[in-house]
Amino acid sequence: MNMQSIMQQAQRMQRDLQKKKDEISAQLFPGKYEFVEVTLNGKKEMVSCKIDKEELSKEDIEMLEDFIVMAMKDSIQKIEKEYEAKLGQYAGMLDGLM
Repeated sequence: MNMQSIMQQAQRMQRDLQKKKDEISAQLFPGKYEFVEVTLNGKKEMVSCKIDKEELSKEDIEMLEDFIVMAMKDSIQKIEKEYEAKLGQYAGMLDGLM
């Protein structure tokens, strides 16, 4: 292989990687824990948070905070699984893109 061929292959891989990253960023990932449901985009940004108020009493505020954290963790795990599924083969190359 000559250097030009290697560079073209690297550029194709970079474009493919960016395309897959953009696809993941556009997806929504719901996370749920007890009566809290959050939705994050593939950039791990929260886009919505829903609380089933019928299940909530005033004494539950502290517990609610913990549930939000757990729902966020659930959603983030889904995002990480999606990255692994789509981009696992490029694992070492992702550090500069994420």
